[in-house]
Amino acid sequence: MQEATSTRHSVGERGRASLGEAAVTMLAAIATLGAVLAIDPEAPAGVLAVVLSISLARSHLDHGLRERLEAAVALPVVALIAAGVALLLHRLPWVGALVFTTGMAVSIWLRRFGPLAARAGSLIALPFVTLLVTPYARPTLVGPVLAILMPVVVALIALASVTLFQMLARRLRLLPPVKSEPPDPPQAKRESAMRPDANTRMAIQMAVALAVSFVVGYVFFGDRWSWIVLTAFIVQSGNRGRLDVAYRSLLRVVGAAAGTALALVSAMHLGSHDAATVALILGAIFLGLWLRPLGYAWWALFVTLALALLQGFTGSQAQQILWPRLEEIIIGAIIGVAAAWFVLPVRSTAVLRRRIADALAALSDALDPTRPDRTPDAFIAALARVDQVGAAFKASRYVTSRHGRASPADWIDTLAACRVPAVALIETSATLGAIRKAVGAARKAVQQPSELLAALKDLQRELVA
Repeated sequence: MQEATSTRHSVGERGRASLGEAAVTMLAAIATLGAVLAIDPEAPAGVLAVVLSISLARSHLDHGLRERLEAAVALPVVALIAAGVALLLHRLPWVGALVFTTGMAVSIWLRRFGPLAARAGSLIALPFVTLLVTPYARPTLVGPVLAILMPVVVALIALASVTLFQMLARRLRLLPPVKSEPPDPPQAKRESAMRPDANTRMAIQMAVALAVSFVVGYVFFGDRWSWIVLTAFIVQSGNRGRLDVAYRSLLRVVGAAAGTALALVSAMHLGSHDAATVALILGAIFLGLWLRPLGYAWWALFVTLALALLQGFTGSQAQQILWPRLEEIIIGAIIGVAAAWFVLPVRSTAVLRRRIADALAALSDALDPTRPDRTPDAFIAALARVDQVGAAFKASRYVTSRHGRASPADWIDTLAACRVPAVALIETSATLGAIRKAVGAARKAVQQPSELLAALKDLQRELVA
């Protein structure tokens, strides 16, 4: 009962937090859309404005002034490069596919060089992903110079709009204040040359998934290749191990299928060029942003619906493209999962154990009586990183529990139950030797998965005693 109440409370907290973020993001997207359409009143420019605003809001929601200045300098350059890649995909598809695949793989590989390189990688990936959502279309209602620079103009307007609305929302306390993230803990040991580090493996997986997607798309699907590539990218991005990739691909397919059915019903009753349809598109995006933290399937559902409603503005009939698009999504998901499982796979349990180890190390530091600046912030941040990988394990527990096997999800639940009493002890500056001893035992047990659950339960009992 207590666990169920805690779960409902956690879901409610995430829902309330995401509601404010969704509202601020949509206001920024609408402001960007209005400004961009005043310059270039064409549908591709408007779609690019909304997509970039949403992506920037999610990418920079917790970043400060330094990161935004970096983005203001780097984003125009990357946007111009992305526009050149878009032209290659349109004129020389195979060359464009090679450049696109290389760029996306490099953006992931850069993470291994620290936070600054990781932010650079994110800025590289951002405009490249929009190419899959907004196919190349040269503006016809603006001059030749502005037509070339339009991606840069849209990117800068989106960045300015997102920055303005997020700063205003924080001042009005609609969003939490910016918190500096604690640095990632150092690796316990260096990877051998025969076994690349996790970021390198994920970059290789992404390159393989995208390469196969382009080949399958170009050879078998002609102009319909983009959704195969986009889906393979989505299920591979943020890769936290092969189980996470499989789980996310399942959610995307289920959400897209539900969105397809809903979109087909909507298309039968709505016109294609009226204000009501525009309002429904923005409403669907808002609902997707709001509910995304509660499950990726919600995002897939509402984005599918929004894109289907958008077809009326691009001259396509939703009924003619939605079922083929669902087929493309399924194929892209299969490719993404296959790359995660068979190309230098990253075991999800290894990722989870590493993050549990980081959380226990942060708790040990916070309980160390020799440290004068003890706070629970690093421990709470580490628990959030553990929770990021929890959904896939909790879903798989329904299968493993039927066979009487313990699940790694039990590690996550037990560690999460330690949060409240641990934070209370840290904030009161209590020094309890038995608790520190239990933390040390749990840290050792991370290396022995069969002993980890018992060690975490011992820690929980000491904390609540």
